[in-house]
Amino acid sequence: MTDLQQIQQSALDAVSAAGNIQELENVRVAQLGKKGVISAQMQQLGKLPPEQRKEFGAAVNQVKNAVTEAIDSKKILLEEKELNEKLEKESVDVTLPVRPDNKGKIHPISQVIDECVAIFAKMGFAVEEGPEIEDDFHNFNALNIPPNHPARQMQDTFYLPANDDSPLVLRTHTSSVQIRTMENGKPPFKFIAPGRVYRSDYDMTHTPMFHQIEGLYVDKDVNMGHLKGVLHKFLKEFFELDEVPLRFRPSFFPFTEPSAEVDIGCDRSGGEVKIGAGKDWLEILGCGMVHPNVLKNVAIDPEEYQGLAFGIGIERLAMLKYGAPDLRNFFDSDKRWLDHYGFAAGGN
Repeated sequence: MTDLQQIQQSALDAVSAAGNIQELENVRVAQLGKKGVISAQMQQLGKLPPEQRKEFGAAVNQVKNAVTEAIDSKKILLEEKELNEKLEKESVDVTLPVRPDNKGKIHPISQVIDECVAIFAKMGFAVEEGPEIEDDFHNFNALNIPPNHPARQMQDTFYLPANDDSPLVLRTHTSSVQIRTMENGKPPFKFIAPGRVYRSDYDMTHTPMFHQIEGLYVDKDVNMGHLKGVLHKFLKEFFELDEVPLRFRPSFFPFTEPSAEVDIGCDRSGGEVKIGAGKDWLEILGCGMVHPNVLKNVAIDPEEYQGLAFGIGIERLAMLKYGAPDLRNFFDSDKRWLDHYGFAAGGN
């Protein structure tokens, strides 16, 4: 027991001496990691006679708990210290004079995201976010896109070096946020997930990085009628029209069944696309009812719950509403373009 007391005291002294988060993490690994001092004591249990195991195991657990508690407490103090130091370094003198002749502009993408969030918020949708570097499970498998599935060929994916033999990718859609949110909660769910996504493509209507906003609504009585109602209300408010004709065409997405692509009515007669009543149609988004396999993958019973899902390109919405002709201009960092298409803070 004397050895365990010495190990505990040595570990507590090391925790106390840690001056930053990294040093504290080094102490944690040295003591509690797979090859740590305390972990090594746990491994000795199998070598002891049965009558000594219970007493020795309880003593080792006591040491482990004491050190773990000390590390957690010290981590809180160090994080608070680092935050205070960062705030002190990054403080802004709000008494400095402004430059009224050099006002910034809000980028159209930011403007459209804010507009979408505001509209969906009125319908009761929360906002969720997730990592842009994703693992294969959350980006593909959990969304009913297993290895060698033909749907993987629909998306030109940026792959990154594997992490612990698990492939990593730059997420190809924000549907991965839907998986992570459902994993960490219980239904019902009703949220949107705006954010950057990545695909290997580049032309007037495609860029390697772009923005999506995806929506999910899971409950016991959700149906296709709810999906149509949500999208109709959103598009009416976004394009500021009293009525918008919509057409739902059967389509295929691995994560929804049935799936549909939505066309919005428009008029191309004057050489420009005008959203609203007209003789033409324009594809604007994809949607459908959440596939039962997706619900099963996040431990939700598809016999009890069902959901709707939809995905919309932010740049596409911005181009249609504000008349920007080329998607690539959104990322050119051209101040002249931003002066023309940007928005003043607080309004157009």
